[in-house]
Amino acid sequence: LLTSSTIDLERILFSVKAYLSYWLHKEDRYSQHSPFVFDLYSRLVTFLSNHQEGDCEIENFRSSLLQNHSKVEVLDLGAGSKKVPSSHREVAKITRYSTSNAKYSQLYQFFCENTPGELVIELGTCVGISTRYLSKSTRGTLYSLEGSAELQKIAQKNPCPTAIDFILGPIDDTLPKLLQKLPKVDFALLDANHTYRSTLDYFFLLLPKIQSTSILAIGDIHWSPEMESAWKEIKANPAVTLSIDFFECGLVFFNPDLAKSHLILDI
Repeated sequence: LLTSSTIDLERILFSVKAYLSYWLHKEDRYSQHSPFVFDLYSRLVTFLSNHQEGDCEIENFRSSLLQNHSKVEVLDLGAGSKKVPSSHREVAKITRYSTSNAKYSQLYQFFCENTPGELVIELGTCVGISTRYLSKSTRGTLYSLEGSAELQKIAQKNPCPTAIDFILGPIDDTLPKLLQKLPKVDFALLDANHTYRSTLDYFFLLLPKIQSTSILAIGDIHWSPEMESAWKEIKANPAVTLSIDFFECGLVFFNPDLAKSHLILDI
């Protein structure tokens, strides 16, 4: 039988191996031959360099949550948390371990900005950090889906942008119902259920609504062996023409004018 310490060791070894592989293969912008990729990547690097501290208002909200040590009941509908396995978790720990940092939240904001941004979906609101960043690039409506009522309540605390439609319930149920009402999806962040099956299910549900200008972001693509398997299948899908691995997340593009390629890039 596997003990918890054995499982923890296996997780650590997997994480080290995954990052080492990423580190050995990552490229910089000057290695890019595609004018599209070189321009996009250069603008991303400049954007992140110019906003290293993140958005002041959003980061102040994050700081307030990091100081909140009250516990809430978290309904886990996916793979759960590696750092805080209990369903009763401190708001501070949820914020520290289950949200994207300012750099990656702004990365999502940047790529959303590079789509029409009229219909944007976030799978996994958590406490609303990336939600707020995405709202900065949303020109229409941002639909943020979350399965845990207590987390959604935190995400809706002031200050909160008004152009966000918070949807509560199991994403397996709420996403299909939402997509029935939408003519397209410009940008989507899949950061809710870190399992192989659910990640692929969400991808294939979104696929019929994807346009040539759409971009999908998948969080934690190296979180586990099964998430890596899901990422490999997504980037190999015939509809995907360009995929970018930033280690913490992956981005996929659907522009048929782009040559099929997979990039591992550093930020």
